Amino acid sequence: MSRREENDTTNPGVEELIEKIKNHTLSCDESVENAIDKIKKIDPKIKACISTPVVNGKDGILKGIPFAVKDNMEVIGTKTTCASKILENYVSPYTATAVQKVLDNGATLVAKTNMDEFAMGASTEYSAFFTTKNPLDLERVPGGSSGGSAAAVASGMVPFALGSDTGGSIRQPASFCGLVGYKPTYGLVSRYGLVAFASSLDQIGPITQNVRDAALIGEILFGMDPKDSTTVEKHLSLLKDIENPIKNFKFAVPKEFVKDLNSDVKRIFEGVIDRFKKMDVKVEEVSIPSLKYSVAVYYIIAPAEASSNLARYDGIRYGLSVDGKSIDEVYMRTKDEGFGREVKRRIMIGTFTLSATYYDAYFDKAQRTRAKIVNEMNKVFDSYDAIIGPTTPNVAFKIGQLSSPLEYYLQDIYTIPANLAGLPAISLPMGKIGGMPVGLQIMCKRFEDDKMLRIARNYEKVSQG
Repeated sequence: MSRREENDTTNPGVEELIEKIKNHTLSCDESVENAIDKIKKIDPKIKACISTPVVNGKDGILKGIPFAVKDNMEVIGTKTTCASKILENYVSPYTATAVQKVLDNGATLVAKTNMDEFAMGASTEYSAFFTTKNPLDLERVPGGSSGGSAAAVASGMVPFALGSDTGGSIRQPASFCGLVGYKPTYGLVSRYGLVAFASSLDQIGPITQNVRDAALIGEILFGMDPKDSTTVEKHLSLLKDIENPIKNFKFAVPKEFVKDLNSDVKRIFEGVIDRFKKMDVKVEEVSIPSLKYSVAVYYIIAPAEASSNLARYDGIRYGLSVDGKSIDEVYMRTKDEGFGREVKRRIMIGTFTLSATYYDAYFDKAQRTRAKIVNEMNKVFDSYDAIIGPTTPNVAFKIGQLSSPLEYYLQDIYTIPANLAGLPAISLPMGKIGGMPVGLQIMCKRFEDDKMLRIARNYEKVSQG
């Protein structure tokens, strides 16, 4: 057996790989080759990857660490499809800032991963190309829209992957695949080079095997970017205090999160609360009344922003172009053939709510309700260190199981509030139901990502101990 094959028996995390390379028990080339071999061997049945370019990084802390990127992030010279026929042959002319930061720190890109088309979905079933399967049960979805990234990490193809989170698209697949999914505070990570879905909600973050790896990658992604005016200069050290205890912290559990909770998920979550209490953490139920409107608000604001952002795919400048007898026909035929059913549905909803007749009744009202949700959540943070709850209402559902759009949209019921309020949020494993994982979600005040990861790491240690 070769040295490389000997090192291919486990699925080490980022820090573990760094240590192996540092100790010369694994070379940088072997580490990357292991990942490429695993993709060739495993991906035919998982279908996590849309393409497998190899883009080498520079020298840095991540030298020799392979990673994957959701296929809605630009990487120069590679195809960026957004899992849509309209961008099936589009080649990126530049690289997204977040991806470039990872490359600059030495990591090697080995895959662009599958997703729900234009990040609109919660299962990866809405990819225009194929459905990614959950590595823990091939009959189930891996979640979405960053399902390919989660599946790539869960199956051991890569130790970490980048995803995007508009309403839970990092955290929900992390929950379904038994991983850690970290959505940073809005503004900490540049969105430049991320193909826009809903610009006031989108955020890039890592999917990893453990909390420390999420902190390590998250910190690399931070920084003000002149190419993204929503970014801020905020210096956070996520690993500095991550091992410190959380004694005397206070956590809030919204009644709205546990009111109609699945009995099995509720049982596991109650166990989580007991663990925190044994750590001398105070856990109390609170009421955040406006949370009941979060799904409705999201499915007005997000489609409205999407209808504006996706107007650029007109068949003229880039992407698919379908001939027509007039310019209007080119527009209509290109979009009809290029966009899938779910994308069309959301564009139509968004265009409707932004129309002059219905703007005040829907979009304006949704924005005012969003402000109310933000204010109520911030008020909770005046008295509590974190808001905790389940990440998802259930474990991963079976492929093809959900046929109703409303039932499908409710998969994001617990994750959406963090996007509406721009809060940091993380999902980490809290237990299993019938062998399938379910996640614990932790949210903290804006720019308290370091505190949130410290809480997550403390829970991770106790749950593993």
